[in-house]
Amino acid sequence: MSLDASGRCRTWGEGVISGPMPFFQEPPTLGNQYTSDRPLRAYLERTLPDDVRREIEPELSEMGELSGGRMFELDRKHRGTEPKLTQWDAWGHRVDTIELTPVWQEAARIATEKGVVATAYERKHGEHSRIHQFALAYLFDGSTEVYSCPLAMTDGAAKTLQVHGNRDLVDRALPRLLSRDPARAWTSGQWMTERTGGSDVAISETVARKDGDAWRLYGTKWFTSATTSQMALTLARPEGNPPGGHGLALFYVETLDAEGRLRNIQVNRLKDKLGTRMVPTAELTLDGVEAVPVVGLTDGIRHIAPMLNVTRTWNAIGACVGMRRGLALARDYAKKRVAFGAPLADKPLHVDTLAGCQAELEGALLLAFRAVALLGKEEAKTLTEEEALLLRLLTPIVKATTAKQAVAVASEVLESFGGAGYIEDTGLPRILRDAQVLPIWEGTTNVLSLDLLRALGKSGTLAPIEREVKRLVERAHDGEHAKVAEAALGAVAHARAWVEGAIQRGQPAVEAGARRFALTLGRAWELALLVDQAAWASSRGDRRAGAAARRFARSGVDLVVDEDMGEDARALLEE
Repeated sequence: MSLDASGRCRTWGEGVISGPMPFFQEPPTLGNQYTSDRPLRAYLERTLPDDVRREIEPELSEMGELSGGRMFELDRKHRGTEPKLTQWDAWGHRVDTIELTPVWQEAARIATEKGVVATAYERKHGEHSRIHQFALAYLFDGSTEVYSCPLAMTDGAAKTLQVHGNRDLVDRALPRLLSRDPARAWTSGQWMTERTGGSDVAISETVARKDGDAWRLYGTKWFTSATTSQMALTLARPEGNPPGGHGLALFYVETLDAEGRLRNIQVNRLKDKLGTRMVPTAELTLDGVEAVPVVGLTDGIRHIAPMLNVTRTWNAIGACVGMRRGLALARDYAKKRVAFGAPLADKPLHVDTLAGCQAELEGALLLAFRAVALLGKEEAKTLTEEEALLLRLLTPIVKATTAKQAVAVASEVLESFGGAGYIEDTGLPRILRDAQVLPIWEGTTNVLSLDLLRALGKSGTLAPIEREVKRLVERAHDGEHAKVAEAALGAVAHARAWVEGAIQRGQPAVEAGARRFALTLGRAWELALLVDQAAWASSRGDRRAGAAARRFARSGVDLVVDEDMGEDARALLEE
């Protein structure tokens, strides 16, 4: 064999083989993503009543087969396809139509028919309905090009309308948001980010003006995900209202008229993003779109909080999805890829690296589903006062912690493929790009850390978390589990001591350490959940959960730094 002058491959006696030289590596494949997911199945076996689990398992297995089979192949076939915006038709009319990818179109149908949102509100299984729903979502999301984005906002909109009880809006929108009929179903957007900034929504510039009996909105929304949704919840300031968050109101908007055209909304452009490129994220100009106040004409930020609590939970589940998908591909590839005389799966260092990632996934999964379980209890009205405090504290913690884990694991997953992990047409780089949005949207890590401090300021104590962690590790009787349990208890105790001391030093000290504080609580909580799961699993002869707990404990749990780092931080950033 030789190369000719053009670089094409020539074999002796056969002439030139046109095209580039082939890449002789076997690509990773997937099977049923439910039956192969030990941590998820173990969690459901332990958490759900047997009759509930037996009833929903066929649904979960079917979704796992879709995710690892037909949807995975559809996603691979259309890799690189992105939504397209057409602003003008051939005759000069402004049309602003967005063409969605084939994967998104199919994902929309499947999500609706399988009730990926509706399951939570049908409440067929009482307080376990949220676990059922998010197990479906976790299995569904991996091969759908982040179609979880509109589903999260749809879920959040349904929850918000339900909480505030505007009967006209509930009767009009909920049957569509929760429909299992693709011809009738709606999704919802969430329009908060403006040119003035993202997290500081109190300085929003969108104005609501009275027009007879109606309200009309005027302004620009700088980042609106899933712009093709039929409705949205958004913030605007009624004319005459004071500046700041109190002056904003929460509005309901239907985006399309009877002919399916945008109603006084212009799509300025689709955003050119690092990742989630299949999500049609746009800049919008609102030029008099009609809107309906959801509840009152003030305190819009407070009124949209139910939506954010739901979307942040979806974000945590999405982080687990990204880790699970990357590891499933990496583990399959490790069995096929031979290097230095043996499969990667036989290489101790490679196995050690993936094991660390697996431990991170298992901790994140348990923490995310702890939030899901509490949300389900809240909606079924079985939540205790103590659990209500836990849920308020857990929501920012779980979103911040799992998002950072997802980015770190995605980076390791790409590296585990070597050069193939850096090549676009393998589809692998998208795992890392898509993961990077998780610490950003629905509140950055710093914003969520400060939100946790606000929640603590209202409750006044970390005691609910301390009691939760202590309860979780009570079953750790053997020496190995007991040692790991002590690491979880010690980290929480250290976090409490730090925050009490920082409060004495003043607000700058508290804020400077808020991220380390929040992530310590998140990782300690995950470790406690892993210890609890390990004790349950080992009683059944399964030591794998124990291995995850031990490995996680060695990866760093207590991130708190006792001394005030503010002066050092400022010094480092001086010119």
